[in-house]
Amino acid sequence: MPKLHDKPQVLRKPEWLKIRLHRTAAYAEVRHIVESHALHTICSSGMCPNKAECWSRRTATFMILGDICTRGCRFCATRTGRPLPPDPGEPAEIAESVRLLGLRYVVVTSVTRDDLPDGGAAHWAECVRAIRKQNPDAAIELLIPDLDARPDLLDTVLASKPDIVGHNIETVERLTPQLRARAKYRTSLATLRHIAERGAVAKSGIMVGLGESDDEVLQTLHDLRDAGVRIVTLGQYLRPTLEHYPVAAYITPEKFEWYRLQALDMGFDYCASAPMVRSSYLADEALRSVKL
Repeated sequence: MPKLHDKPQVLRKPEWLKIRLHRTAAYAEVRHIVESHALHTICSSGMCPNKAECWSRRTATFMILGDICTRGCRFCATRTGRPLPPDPGEPAEIAESVRLLGLRYVVVTSVTRDDLPDGGAAHWAECVRAIRKQNPDAAIELLIPDLDARPDLLDTVLASKPDIVGHNIETVERLTPQLRARAKYRTSLATLRHIAERGAVAKSGIMVGLGESDDEVLQTLHDLRDAGVRIVTLGQYLRPTLEHYPVAAYITPEKFEWYRLQALDMGFDYCASAPMVRSSYLADEALRSVKL
């Protein structure tokens, strides 16, 4: 069987996927602090195309629980293997990083830790509490794994009172088995439903350009809204390496805008939908749009 990189044709990126930098004095200050203190942000390690714009808004994303994931999704460049034990000093380190950067809005994400009995839920909660204690004016958004949709684990995280709790469904139901290792579409929906039912602001994200149809995208949006999700993002899937799942299509900005309008018509409080949108893109703006 040929490998993915043996695909005879690789799509050329269109003009609208070129990165446009938004470098400001605030961006330069955040960059200096990150580099001089060797702070770990997924903005840099994940080579996010929106780093300059987000840092200019004093928004940044941190990754906790290490950089080795117990799952091997075919769209993700994160390493897969046996992770190290959680670092008990990490909550304090993240909180101090937020203080040093003077962040108004902080996003925390992580690898999936199926190796831990609680999936890392207690560590998540400790990080939120530490950030809140040292940075009482900062808003906190989490992007969590599915935690197998276990109510006890989700409640452990929710008890720390983050402002927004996200979990990405990633793709349409038909493509989920091809793209997501171990994760299930309905498990993700159950995770999001529990978050919403506990009164938290639920958020999710979808990648497009993987071979899904418009009807499948709309069905996914309907499923998310039915689960109580209030904020949704849609962005273009970009293949990390030739070993990863191939791009089926580059979706036009016009189609992304159509998706955005469809989502708003369904009742979402906020939808960010554009080729370069990622989960935490303009996250602070989304919070202001939520109908509390």
